[in-house]
Amino acid sequence: MRQIRTLGLLGTGVIGGGWAARAMHFGIDVVAADVKPQMEQWIREAVANAEPALARLTLAPLPPKGQLSFTTDLHEMARKADFIQENIPEQLELKQRVLADVSRSAPADVIIASSTSGLMPSDLQAKMIAPERLLVGHPFNPVYLLPLVELVGGKQTSPATIEAARKFYTYIGMHALHVRREVPGHLTDRLQEAIWREILHMINEGVATTGELDESIIYGPGLRWAAMGTNLIYHLAGGESGMRHMLHQFGPCLKWPWTKLEAPELTEELIDRMVKGTQEQAGGRSIRELERLRDDYLVAIQQVLRQYNIGAGATLRALEQRLYVDQAAAQSAAGPAGNAALPPLTGEVRPEWIDYNGHMTDSRYQQAFGDALDALCRRVGIDEEYHARVGMYYTVESHTTHHAELRAGEPYYVETRVLAVDDKRLRVFHSLRRTRDAVVAATGEHMHLHVGVGSGKTVAAPAQVRTQLERIRDAEASKPLPPQAGRAIGQPPVRD
Repeated sequence: MRQIRTLGLLGTGVIGGGWAARAMHFGIDVVAADVKPQMEQWIREAVANAEPALARLTLAPLPPKGQLSFTTDLHEMARKADFIQENIPEQLELKQRVLADVSRSAPADVIIASSTSGLMPSDLQAKMIAPERLLVGHPFNPVYLLPLVELVGGKQTSPATIEAARKFYTYIGMHALHVRREVPGHLTDRLQEAIWREILHMINEGVATTGELDESIIYGPGLRWAAMGTNLIYHLAGGESGMRHMLHQFGPCLKWPWTKLEAPELTEELIDRMVKGTQEQAGGRSIRELERLRDDYLVAIQQVLRQYNIGAGATLRALEQRLYVDQAAAQSAAGPAGNAALPPLTGEVRPEWIDYNGHMTDSRYQQAFGDALDALCRRVGIDEEYHARVGMYYTVESHTTHHAELRAGEPYYVETRVLAVDDKRLRVFHSLRRTRDAVVAATGEHMHLHVGVGSGKTVAAPAQVRTQLERIRDAEASKPLPPQAGRAIGQPPVRD
């Protein structure tokens, strides 16, 4: 399968807009195709609306943002795309016809994934050219924040298609869940549908309001589900004996007439109750206001779960590790390792890095310097495995000077120089420059100590690490020290 640089969207709408925002945020260009020309403005607004939340999801270094283009010619999109995501209405005949049509223009090695929430992939691929490259890639709204995507193959789908799709979705920060065999509704929607039917019954019978039923989830099971899910939670309910004891103790309850699997008749009275209840819950807030509120708490929850490396937080952590590895690899590719000076580390000022004066805020300079140190460490072999097995360099002293302003969207680069290194100490100097004119915007000088894993004590770095750091130091040893090196606040530099 080909390298995926451009995502083609077959249909836009809410799901298509979410796919565009996520893909672009992680450096993938998007060609959106819709037969309605007015959808171009809609999808551009959807991407812009998603960006503030996406920007807060992770502080890891991101690739340059992907570009969005729009066309009403589905075949033009198919010819340009390296991967196609279909998002047209849930009508089997319509999807079959459009997918078959697009498959004639898309090269045979371009995967075509359907966002369908319930249709069977075997039915969708029936009339396609090269049907082995079709699968279901079912996401969840908002696509740009919720990482789950269900992968479902049809009778003709090849294992290579599933694997290539899994790699692509993982690359853009998603948790790709392979559904073992195709069933109507896949996995998650079948579970959601069961709860949804019970909600409609209880509203219809006057048992509770929509708000009360939502509270029954928000303040209880919903909090547990965010990290563990129903099965592991019920395993805990069984105590030391786990699921076996839980089923023996509570299994008989399954025979009680609590639930009703068939949905009630959707009468106008029931519809009115649902509408009245949800309008009261909204409390006059618009859909956009509620979307922003939802996005804010989804970002916060994933960042909390990231600390525990569980659920969506584990997916976020894995994404961040990949982003740091990619950044270090890009820096290494910019110049030879070993005895050469470090190549610059590039970046761009994100909108959320701006303070009330419209300039990059102080803490983000430290983040840029930290990213540069991370790239240096990875260059000499200090990665996650090293951190877990040996230790890490920790900052014990810093000094920052500010010289020029940086604004949102402005490209920059960081030049890093190793000033001194011995068994336990590493002294590093960073110069952050504006790309447009190479003006130094800020400098940062840092002293780091090598601390052993688990001990919390300073220990000597391995010889191979020191040797590589010494070569990097020696590559620029003949150059004069930067004028800010060794300075205290308001004082001239102190020379070695």
